[in-house]
Amino acid sequence: VQLQASGGGLVQAGGSLKLSCATSGRTFGSYAMGWFRQAPGKEREFVAALNNNGDKTYYKDSVKGRFTISRDNAKNTVYLQMNSLKPEDTAVYYCAAAYDTDFLRIGRGHYWGQGTLVTVSS
Repeated sequence: VQLQASGGGLVQAGGSLKLSCATSGRTFGSYAMGWFRQAPGKEREFVAALNNNGDKTYYKDSVKGRFTISRDNAKNTVYLQMNSLKPEDTAVYYCAAAYDTDFLRIGRGHYWGQGTLVTVSS
């Protein structure tokens, strides 16, 4: 499985961005998908995940109510809609696939995409 993240950019605080992660292969619908981020000088952290059906979602506490993860299995793509962005959301965002959301929630993706940089200015 190959993952390609896109959609990052520069946005002012309070603004919105939507990240996309396109995947290759025919088994996208079998994987739980997630988003992680790594800010400068910090470790990578879990942001959001959803199961293969898209009916169970999990979020880092600090993004609940602001970020929404979703997937389109017909397009082999997972999204992260980010609203009310804050400067502390600045990071490189990565998408990942795993066999179950439990793996993602502890930071264990089986497949990883390259990152896309999100910069939130104050």
